[in-house]
Amino acid sequence: MSPSAAGQSRVVVIHPLLVRVTHWINAIAVFCMLFSGWAIYNASPLFPFVFPKWATLGGWLGGALAWHFAAMWLFALNGLVYALYGLLSRHFVRSFLPVSPAAFWRDATAALKLRLTHRIGQYNAVQRLAYLVAFLFGILLLASGLALWKPVQLQGLANLFGGYEAARRVHFLAMSGLVGFILLHLTLVILVPRTLVAMITGRARIPVDPVEVRS
Repeated sequence: MSPSAAGQSRVVVIHPLLVRVTHWINAIAVFCMLFSGWAIYNASPLFPFVFPKWATLGGWLGGALAWHFAAMWLFALNGLVYALYGLLSRHFVRSFLPVSPAAFWRDATAALKLRLTHRIGQYNAVQRLAYLVAFLFGILLLASGLALWKPVQLQGLANLFGGYEAARRVHFLAMSGLVGFILLHLTLVILVPRTLVAMITGRARIPVDPVEVRS
């Protein structure tokens, strides 16, 4: 290895175009669903609280429902495109698997001690599990949302959740879990702003592995 290799870096593609496009479409759809969903919740609260009016979308129940269903279809179709790409290109396997209990415990412990390093373009075990759980929340949101939308036509689906009222609670809990993931995701962006730049441009500068540099 040449002595000049130390400190060298190169620009690489971190996020392909389709991943970036679906990411930002998903962000728009999710926030529209959240804010309109909170307006719908306020019309018939499940729990002894409501969301502030400034955090809702739609203006009234009919408007909130229109926003919610429009965002739901955008979320579903965009998710289908991303899922097909992730499976066919093996993006899911490369980015989010494997996740072992030992690796999760190691990285979670390091994170709690503020010693967890982040290499852009690579997800640690905690991030991988968080993304996998977020995907599950997304599926639960769609399934329970369809059960709430057409409880008679999709009675079999509603029954899987234990009925209409149970589906409402599953929908709310899945939404809460997704909000938790978003907060975790935004925290990482604040701590490592380069991740936001990479999701916009698709590229990032990373250190050159010494074995890649020959004398």
